Amino acid sequence: MNMDNRPVILVIDDEPANIEIVTAVLEDEYEICFALSGEQAVQVARESRPDLILLDVVMPGMDGYQLCRIFKADPLLSDIPVIFATALGDDEAELRGLAVGAIDYVTKPIRPAALQRRVRNHVQMKRMRDQLTEQALRDPLTGLANRRMLERRLQAELHRQARDGGLIAVLMLDIDHFKGFNDSYGHPEGDICLKAVSQALAQAIRRSGDLCARYGGEEFACILPGTDLDGALHLAETMRAGVEALAIPHRASQVGQVVTISIGVASGRCDMGSDNAFWLTGADRMLYRSKLAGRNRVSGQVMSADHPLRDASALDGPVVGDVRAG
Repeated sequence: MNMDNRPVILVIDDEPANIEIVTAVLEDEYEICFALSGEQAVQVARESRPDLILLDVVMPGMDGYQLCRIFKADPLLSDIPVIFATALGDDEAELRGLAVGAIDYVTKPIRPAALQRRVRNHVQMKRMRDQLTEQALRDPLTGLANRRMLERRLQAELHRQARDGGLIAVLMLDIDHFKGFNDSYGHPEGDICLKAVSQALAQAIRRSGDLCARYGGEEFACILPGTDLDGALHLAETMRAGVEALAIPHRASQVGQVVTISIGVASGRCDMGSDNAFWLTGADRMLYRSKLAGRNRVSGQVMSADHPLRDASALDGPVVGDVRAG
């Protein structure tokens, strides 16, 4: 979906004239992007995240069947509906397309009314599925992503970053002595506290690709694609300070007079061998370290497959940059 809320259609065809015909038919209702080859299409799809792909079957090099398999194997693209456009009119070609993941066929030469109807139907169905998925992946109390959504997004980001040799950072956060808060103030006040903390964490997230989730109970987690340890520590400290600044009274805390959080950070370069557990465990170890060091602080480590505890640092108190060796 693009910024003006029009659905995005990716048209893939090696003939520019065919792309022009499709664009003329659909451009009043949709944002159109295009690719002239299978290799180009993969990159365009990852950048534009279209709502629907209209894919030519017969192309030089990588044909439509091969390309559709690539789309369906990519966690970031697998749920995008694919319609094949082809001059092949036999049942075998249609069955082959459905077997590799296409949802529909249109034949060339393009009939405008038929194309509009099929594209509209499949875009509407995808929107309905997206809405249901969004509801299932949100925490009903805080409105943040839930654990299932975080783990799904982390898996997809690890796949993407490993392909490009990119960085990722994972944060685990915990409200200090929250059980004591509930015991002292009651669960309704505990829910109000969770909502306020969630809002403070969400406000610290600035980039659309970052994700903050309620991981369970009083525990939260964040994914920061393309972020090194210094950047992740800085954001984590912003979160820590933001929650403390809420000044929510907490008479049961052994840290101070207000609600605080402890944070663990794991950051590093992705490789094809790392999985969700590797990064979540690394961040959780640093969260445990923050708790052992007195809570209301941030601890972080650089992760690597060979030396997951190669480097560690702790950020203590309100001053960003007050780093102590681990």
